[in-house]
Amino acid sequence: MYSLLLIIAIIVCVLLVLIVLIQNPKGGGLSSNFSASSQMLGVQKTGDFLEKGTWFLAIFLMVLSMAINVSVKGGADKSDNSAVKTQADKAAKPTAQPSNSAPFTPAPKPATTPATTPAK
Repeated sequence: MYSLLLIIAIIVCVLLVLIVLIQNPKGGGLSSNFSASSQMLGVQKTGDFLEKGTWFLAIFLMVLSMAINVSVKGGADKSDNSAVKTQADKAAKPTAQPSNSAPFTPAPKPATTPATTPAK
């Protein structure tokens, strides 16, 4: 399901790029090429068709991206990798001190001598 949605999203992206590149940035687009024969062929609103197609594909791409996000199985909680889970549990446990060792005692501080002042 995921791969099918991904392929459809890629196709929609390519179509969206093509429709945007066909349009003229100043509003003419393909309709300016058909201005002389617009009455004969019936192509009067090509710019509106391309604009509606752009909006449709953009909205469809957003819906597809949400559907892909929902269809993806994942997350750390849902994984069934028990070996990784046991290693993580072992790493999280603190290590216990051996029972035969003595508790830590700090070393005594060395004796300090008073500072001598230099003679004048």
